[in-house]
Amino acid sequence: MNHQTRRRSEGHQFSHVLGAETYGFKNLAELMAKATPARSGDRLAGVAAASAEERAVAQMTLAEVPLKTFLNDVLVPYEDDEVTRLIIDEHDSEAFNPISHLTVGDFRNWLLSDDTTPEQLIQARMGITPEMAAAVSKLMRNQDLIMVAKKCHVTTAFRNTIGLPGHFSTRLQPNHPTDDVTGIAASMLDGLLYGSGDAVIGINPATDNVAQAIKLMTLMDDVIQKYQIPTQSCVLTHVTNTLEAIEQGAPVDLVFQSIGGTEATNSSFGFNLNVLEEAQQAALSLNRGSVGQDVMYFETGQGSALSANAHHGLDQQTCETRAYAVARKFNPLLVNTVVGFIGPEYLFDGKEIIRAGLEDHFCGKLLGVPMGCDVCYTNHAEADQNDMDNLLTLLGVAGCSFIMGIPGSDDIMLNYQTTSFHDALYARRVLDLKPAPEFEKWLADMQIFNNTTTYELSHGIPPAFSKSLLNVKGRV
Repeated sequence: MNHQTRRRSEGHQFSHVLGAETYGFKNLAELMAKATPARSGDRLAGVAAASAEERAVAQMTLAEVPLKTFLNDVLVPYEDDEVTRLIIDEHDSEAFNPISHLTVGDFRNWLLSDDTTPEQLIQARMGITPEMAAAVSKLMRNQDLIMVAKKCHVTTAFRNTIGLPGHFSTRLQPNHPTDDVTGIAASMLDGLLYGSGDAVIGINPATDNVAQAIKLMTLMDDVIQKYQIPTQSCVLTHVTNTLEAIEQGAPVDLVFQSIGGTEATNSSFGFNLNVLEEAQQAALSLNRGSVGQDVMYFETGQGSALSANAHHGLDQQTCETRAYAVARKFNPLLVNTVVGFIGPEYLFDGKEIIRAGLEDHFCGKLLGVPMGCDVCYTNHAEADQNDMDNLLTLLGVAGCSFIMGIPGSDDIMLNYQTTSFHDALYARRVLDLKPAPEFEKWLADMQIFNNTTTYELSHGIPPAFSKSLLNVKGRV
């Protein structure tokens, strides 16, 4: 069948003729939404393609759109949204110049080309807007997302170095439903004995206030200092709580905040870009890093803008990718998409979760964000641990910076399913991926691994830990 793309015909900014039928897309936002692989959140929002055929036509139409269009045709009005202003005002035209003549389809081919090197991707990243990254991801198969992400190297540092090629880090997540210190300590020990925790030891507090945050920060800092662990800690409390904790002299390593891709989303979370800037400067003033000073930790997730009714009619993946512009503004140590956490209203089943995880990782890395993934699902989603094994393995192949490590893969405080310490060890073994180099040396020095090449665990409790456990036993 003959087909061609036309612009601004019959009241539509974009239209496409396929055989005897003409498909119209009223604007770039609608075209982007209808080109997106199917997911429940876009169906809920009423922006998804009505059929697989319409989706394919939208993708063909999107492929012909020049990249320059995204600089002139913003999806959220410049005057109304500080994230849009950030994207446009900080766009690097010099970095964009080598790809400025390309269409979205050409851009896909350029990314996949053997001639396009990791160095070229680094040089181009500040010229790529989130909307360009989101658009090209919609034209890509899963293997394309994996192949390009593998070429995108993003390295960050605080007390160790995250994101080096051939390395794979984990957040040790010792959450407890009552913030019980003994329970948290037991989970920390469990994770460390499996080689987890090089990305961060990070706790979601059950009671979210400044006093509790400081208590948990102090607990983690005591453990890190006692055993000289080359890692960092973080309490995942609101950014304003962390600011107050810093003012009270708490041992803050990383500042955490959940972020979204529109100003209205971030307002619903209770912060703006100025608050993040203040928090970053406060954390930098503590000078607690030893090999770097990347002090921010952000979490994202497809569907957050829609759930806050702050999506401006955009598809959820495009909103998600805009959040990465917020992230890269503040040079974070870590960013992760909590991919299946919001629920099946946004990502219905294992297939949608896997696709979203690969999209988020690709877009984040392309934009220069140190991207990890909480490979997870809620108990009412049409997904199971086999789906998570698949996504974990695919992300490991794609060069994902880090994943979560939780006892038994079941977060008993947040009530969702994710990846365990065993899962992280599996990924390192089958894909031959190492922990952060500073942390790997510590694991060997502590005799946690008999062999750091094969990741063979020691058969007993390492001497340094066994002494501490005997002291605990003696006090019971």
